[in-house]
Amino acid sequence: MLGIGEKHELPTILLIDDDLVSREVIATVLTLHGHFVHSAEDGNEALRMLEAGTVKPSVVLLDTQLPGLCGPELITKLRQLGQDEIILISGSPPAGDLIAAADGFLLKPFGPEDLHKLLNQHKPKIEQVATDSDEDDVVNPSTLAQFRQLMTEATVREIYAAVVSDLQKRLAALESAINTGDREEIRRIGHAIKGGCGMAGAMQVARLGAFFESKSDQLDNCADALQELYSATRKLERMLEREFPA
Repeated sequence: MLGIGEKHELPTILLIDDDLVSREVIATVLTLHGHFVHSAEDGNEALRMLEAGTVKPSVVLLDTQLPGLCGPELITKLRQLGQDEIILISGSPPAGDLIAAADGFLLKPFGPEDLHKLLNQHKPKIEQVATDSDEDDVVNPSTLAQFRQLMTEATVREIYAAVVSDLQKRLAALESAINTGDREEIRRIGHAIKGGCGMAGAMQVARLGAFFESKSDQLDNCADALQELYSATRKLERMLEREFPA
């Protein structure tokens, strides 16, 4: 849970997202913009927090692809606990029934201004946010500049170090999934990479994550893309060393 710099006129947020990088980046950015943010890594944890009364959020940001309890069933339980502002977040547009059950949708990567706009207008429910980054950028310069305005250099470095560390773990899991032909695992890992790295502005690896998510049945192409992902991760590591020397 993060709570630095909160401005109490802004809504308190419960963020439910199983991806560590995506969760940490979203929580950090929203906190630094004045929100008080609680976070949970799955639906059951969020429900326990709400039932215990340890959190009283005005808005729930809900990732659309959680392990275990998720989707319309989770939204129903959140409604029963008094949550009347549930915003979906995802790297891909969700199904129509899920959109209908929620109060809005933000496409990762999104910023605080996108959330504020959606909360202010409330309708329409779908709010897709496009990125204006150059496809050749390892990290979106606008995202990096925004982070540097909001945080210390040490905190920004920690974010990108966490992205690199997470990618290294996912690379090994992705390689194993490709070797065993586990298409669903390839898709799941790709979705996580796309969402988390997109929020951090790591656009090269985010685009590769999107490829694995949408092309998980093309094992030969996935094997080729895996080598590109290794290369993109190394580029991100070099950026980290160059921009934030230890």
